[in-house]
Amino acid sequence: MELLIIIDALRRASGRRVTAVIPYFGYARQDRKPAPRTPISAKLVSNLITRAGADRVMTLDLHAGQIQGFFDIPTDNLYAAPMMVRDIRERFDVSKVMVVSPDVGGVGRARGLAKRINAPLAIVDKRRERAGESEVMNVIGEVEGYTCILVDDIIDSGGTVVNAADALLDQGATEVYAYITHGVLSGGAVARITASRLKELVITDSIQPTQAVKVARNIRTLSVASLIGEAIGRTAAEESVSSLFD
Repeated sequence: MELLIIIDALRRASGRRVTAVIPYFGYARQDRKPAPRTPISAKLVSNLITRAGADRVMTLDLHAGQIQGFFDIPTDNLYAAPMMVRDIRERFDVSKVMVVSPDVGGVGRARGLAKRINAPLAIVDKRRERAGESEVMNVIGEVEGYTCILVDDIIDSGGTVVNAADALLDQGATEVYAYITHGVLSGGAVARITASRLKELVITDSIQPTQAVKVARNIRTLSVASLIGEAIGRTAAEESVSSLFD
């Protein structure tokens, strides 16, 4: 609502062009109708932003790429992967790393990161019985002896990542880390992560970290300020944004 009001104010103040920079696009997980009589909230939010008067939208790691098509205005979907790759190369012996997708839906994202660091890929097959709860069923891939890095776009309750870490360690992984773009971390997620067997959770500051996140022993934050700043500069100068990720 705050964003919509600001866009309206800028429009009424004769702004030539309005770009909405939204590092974490809310309601992104409601991008389709998984059951009858459910909303497609991501489409509704995109309509609101467009109707309020935004000329362009800039966001980070959309939950589903097709959300870009919900907007009738140019939409830049930035990626945190290059920053994560840089951090992984600095901190790990890449020859002993295996990238893991915590569910089947995130395989594309995990495969992309694995390709960048030339690491093997594994998948955790999970079945979710109820919203906010997950049950790990099986690990696809030989993870024994590897340092496993879980890769995803959103961590909410933390249940999926904690269960995946347990499953990987039970299958012989030496250590498990998680690199996840958006740290929603709702409810008791921080306590769940802190008490887990996860060595470290690395998130970006696309959502402002709470005090609990800042003091957690095994949660670290990467800043996306330079990435978004560079993209804003290129947009203002009418230069290519996609070449940032080539």
